Amino acid sequence: MSQTVQFVAPEELARANFYALIARLFYASPDAQLVAELRQAQPIGGEGMLAAAWREMVEACASAFPVTLENEHTVLFVGTGKAEVTPYLSHYVMKYSSENPLVELRQQLSAWRIGRREEVPEYEDHISGIFEAMRFAIATQQRSYEEQRKFFGRFIYPGASAFCNAVIASPNARFYRPVARFAHAFLEIEKTAFEMDG
Repeated sequence: MSQTVQFVAPEELARANFYALIARLFYASPDAQLVAELRQAQPIGGEGMLAAAWREMVEACASAFPVTLENEHTVLFVGTGKAEVTPYLSHYVMKYSSENPLVELRQQLSAWRIGRREEVPEYEDHISGIFEAMRFAIATQQRSYEEQRKFFGRFIYPGASAFCNAVIASPNARFYRPVARFAHAFLEIEKTAFEMDG
């Protein structure tokens, strides 16, 4: 019995790839291969904020060394005892101590049949986990634009935008400052697109 292969539009694949790249960069420091690939990456067309942020991030790779990047990632997002900038997005959207956005996120992911692998220690609201879930929803599950819009507005944008601002403001962010600027620019473009089509 043949299985139907669903076509993913190039623009949707590009969106999914941006989510995947941002998830990868914040999950762990980039290794030598990823740094080399970013150095050789083609520029994004146009003169908008995404193109400028992409260019800045690619230029940051020119002087990036994996050991230095690993140290920076540890200082910023892991730390000894407490990270300087928490990568868990629930932290940025909780108004009251009685709130638990993670519960709602887990319910949504369960409804989408997306689960955390047992060997992964991070909670589901880690920025990388949420971005990877969005990538999966776009490229693999091909969720409707409305489903994506709701997920983005509820679980991604408020926390991820605040997270990026915290990284940009950190005095210890060198490589990760342009990464956060790129992620923030991408988030703003997504937000605008969802608002226009909403």
